[in-house]
Amino acid sequence: MDCYEIWVDLAPGAKDTEFVDAINAYLGFLQAKGTIETFRIKRRKFGFGPADLGEFSISIETRNLAQLDEAFKVAATRTGEVEELHRQVYSRVQNYKSGLYRDYPDVLEQ
Repeated sequence: MDCYEIWVDLAPGAKDTEFVDAINAYLGFLQAKGTIETFRIKRRKFGFGPADLGEFSISIETRNLAQLDEAFKVAATRTGEVEELHRQVYSRVQNYKSGLYRDYPDVLEQ
């Protein structure tokens, strides 16, 4: 599995529950299209963790980079439903950071 990791803070005035609803709608849309396998939304607990990584963490899992690329292609259309769902997310965040991880050792390493 490849894991696209995202860390963000809420934008000023954004409500945490609306942000989570927006993430669920957007990533659920991508999951229904088969461009991601699963996702998780996590929130820092008791303020414990590096401040520069943001209060929220989102993990998106894909079978491989080809599937992740398909998700990016859907998002890159910037039209219709996918654009509105994406806007509902990015309008509520700031301090975006991301990284790409993989299971280790993975099938290719063994």
